[in-house]
Amino acid sequence: MVPSLKYIAVTAALFFAVSFCLEQRAYAYIDPGTTLLLFQSISAMVTGALFYFRKRLKTRFTRSSTTSTDVSDK
Repeated sequence: MVPSLKYIAVTAALFFAVSFCLEQRAYAYIDPGTTLLLFQSISAMVTGALFYFRKRLKTRFTRSSTTSTDVSDK
């Protein structure tokens, strides 16, 4: 039995509403530099992965040249 989309949406809305009703104070402080460090780490991982797989990505996104060139100009 597959749950319908309406059932999933209602469940998500109730969970969202309950999470705001049961909110408590968090006596914590997040330094603004923490977000920048997180962004820098994620961008470094993505860039490193692209650099590591660059040959595979290049072959996937470029078309191979299947047309033959004539060398009759000799």
